[in-house]
Amino acid sequence: MKPISNILIVGGGTAGWLTAAFLARTLGAGANKAIRITVVESKEIGIIGVGEGTFPSIRGTLSAIGIDEARFVRECNATFKQGIKFVDWVRPQGAPGIDHYFHPFSMPSQKQGGPELLPYWLLGAADKVAPFAEAVTMQKCVADASRGPKRIDDGDFLGPMNYAYHFDAARFAAMLSEHARSLGVEHILATVEKVALDDDGAIASVATNEHGALTADLYIDCTGFRATLIGDALGSPFRKIDDVLFVDRALAVQVPYPHEDAPIPSYTISTAKEAGWIWDIGLQQRRGVGYVYSSRHTDDGRAEQVLRDYIGPASGETNPRMLKLNVGYREVHWIKNCVAVGLSGGFLEPLEASGIGLIETAAYLVSFLFPHNGDTAPVAKVFNQMMKERYERVVDFVKMHYCLTQRTDNQFWIDNADPRSIPESLRDKLAMWRCRPPHRMDFITDLEMYPPSSWQYVLYGMEFKTSLNPNSLAYPRFEEAKKEFVMIAQVSQHAVRDLPAHRTLVEHMCKRNEVTQPKSKTA
Repeated sequence: MKPISNILIVGGGTAGWLTAAFLARTLGAGANKAIRITVVESKEIGIIGVGEGTFPSIRGTLSAIGIDEARFVRECNATFKQGIKFVDWVRPQGAPGIDHYFHPFSMPSQKQGGPELLPYWLLGAADKVAPFAEAVTMQKCVADASRGPKRIDDGDFLGPMNYAYHFDAARFAAMLSEHARSLGVEHILATVEKVALDDDGAIASVATNEHGALTADLYIDCTGFRATLIGDALGSPFRKIDDVLFVDRALAVQVPYPHEDAPIPSYTISTAKEAGWIWDIGLQQRRGVGYVYSSRHTDDGRAEQVLRDYIGPASGETNPRMLKLNVGYREVHWIKNCVAVGLSGGFLEPLEASGIGLIETAAYLVSFLFPHNGDTAPVAKVFNQMMKERYERVVDFVKMHYCLTQRTDNQFWIDNADPRSIPESLRDKLAMWRCRPPHRMDFITDLEMYPPSSWQYVLYGMEFKTSLNPNSLAYPRFEEAKKEFVMIAQVSQHAVRDLPAHRTLVEHMCKRNEVTQPKSKTA
C-alpha cells in the first residue's frame, strides 16, 4: 500500500479550513512537508454559515491549532457564550408558570467529598424551589447580569465559567484560511466539476476547469450539502430524519443594535414559536437572528411574518435570507480514500450548536486515526462507527428539547410530543429517568458530544418529573446539600461583582489584539 502523503480537501468554509489547520498542526505539514495538504475551493460557491454559535470544545480546538484567543475575538467579531436561554419551550407565551430555562456550560457544583446535588434538588433541598441550573451553578446568575465568563487578566481560553463563543461565520472561515496557509497548507481557487473513480471504486482525481485534474492519496469532502465526493461520486446514502426532527427551513437576518454600547447577552436566546424556534445571537456590532421552522407546519410567508414580529420595528430594513436545511446524516462517512467532514456528512439543525462540534470531532478522528501506511479500511470502519453513533446521540439530545414540551397550541408541538416521533433509544432513557436522574453511566464518553450535565439541565429545564421518594433513604445528606445550595446562591453574587460586563470584556480582548497584531489582514 502506498503511504498517504498528499491530502486534498475539497471545499473551504469552516469545515475545510478548520480541518486543514488541525491536520497541518498534528500531521507534520508545513516546513518539513511530511504531508502535503491542499484546499481547493470555488470562488462561485459561498459559505452557508447557518450557525454562529459553538460548544465549549471549540476552545480546545482553537488552542490546538495555535489561534490566539484575543485575535479570534477581534477578527471574527466574536463574543462569549455561556449557554442557551430557552424561552417558551415548556408552555406557550403568556401561560401560567416559568417562561424560560437555562442550559449553562458550567458543571453542577460539587465540592470535594460533598454530595451530588441533583438528587437533593429533586427532593426539594434547594430554597424557593430554584430551577435546577440556577440552584447548582453560578452561571445563570452571572449570565443574567450580563457579565462575561472570565476576568480581564485570565489567560487564553481560561476562566471561572465554562464558555464557548458566538462569531461571524464568514470572518471565522477567513481567519482559519489565513492561519492554515501560515501552517503550510496550500490553496487552490477552482471549482470541482467532475470526480473520476479508479477500477476499485476509489477516487482517482477531481477535475477543475481552472487547474485541470487534481490528485491526492486522501480526499476530504467539505463541499457542504452538495456532497460532491461522498454523495454524488461514491453514493453514500443520506439518512433523512425528518420524522424525528421536523425543521427544514431557516430565515436569517442581521439586526443592528439600537446603540453601539448596548449590552451583549453572553448566551444564545432560543425562543419557541408556532412551527419552530428563533435564535438570537449577540455579536459585537450586530445581532444574528433567524427562524428555524418546519415547512410541513407553516408556509414561508407566515414564517417571515413570525420573524419580523419578533424583531420588531428594526425588521423593516431587513431582507431575510432563506436556507433549506437537509436534516439527517450519512451512516457511512468514509469510503475507500474519501472522508466527509461537515455538512457533506450531515446536519442536525443549529439548536445546540452541533454543526461545528461535529466538524471538530471528524477532524480529530481523521488526525488521530490517520492511516499513514495507506490502509484506510480499518480506519474507515472505526471512523464510520464512531461518527454514526455520535450523530445518533445528538439526535436524541436535540429531540429531548422538543418531545418534553407541554405545548398543545400548535400541531408542530403536538407532533413533536407524539411518542411515534421519539427514537426508541431516547424513549428508553426517559423511562429509566422517571425513577432516577441521569448518571454518567448512561453515556459513553467517546461517543457523546454533550456531557451528562447538559442532559440534566435540559431534562429538568423542561420540567421532567423524576420521583425519588421510593428511594429517598439512599440520600441521607439532605441538610448538607441544603447548605451547599445556600452557599451557591451567595457565591453567585460575589461572582457577579467580580466578573466584568460582557461588552467590557470583549472590548478589552479586541484592544489587546490591536496592540499585539496591529496589521492583521482579516481584521
